[in-house]
Amino acid sequence: MRIFTAVSGLFLIVGFTSAALAADSSKTSELTISQAWVRASVPGQTNGAGYLTIANGTGKDDRLLSASSTAAGKLEIHEVVSEGGNAKMREVSSVSIPANGSVTFAPGGYHIMFLQLATGFKPATAVPVTLKFEQAGEVSVTFDVKPATYNPSAASGHQMHGGHEQMSGMKP
Repeated sequence: MRIFTAVSGLFLIVGFTSAALAADSSKTSELTISQAWVRASVPGQTNGAGYLTIANGTGKDDRLLSASSTAAGKLEIHEVVSEGGNAKMREVSSVSIPANGSVTFAPGGYHIMFLQLATGFKPATAVPVTLKFEQAGEVSVTFDVKPATYNPSAASGHQMHGGHEQMSGMKP
């Protein structure tokens, strides 16, 4: 009986520890997805941008090919580039995730563009997304909805100019 109780307690501890780790990131045997977030929508907003970090812990390169979500009619992978001193947003067909490396999607760079939002993003909720990779296949992740005023650059001490929301005249 003591052995049964000890083994049962061990399974409970392992289960709770695993659940706590899973709450912060999505991990496959090959990739770790962390810090996935979007800003809350303002009234009338029909598009939004999602950000995350993808770490590839394998010895093989991978590529993010696409994303999908029930929260929007369409998701596209975009990047912001500088052309003639102006920031421009453009769709890309994929993003390389280097072997034993990582790629961070952040304001002013790569991002997941949510087009034709089903409903606006509400603060303190989560948005389900499926990411499709060339090697790892489909990976489910949830994007936390941050306040509309959230600025990760200010929190980290960095300033970025020309963030996604400030790029007037750009059409997805």
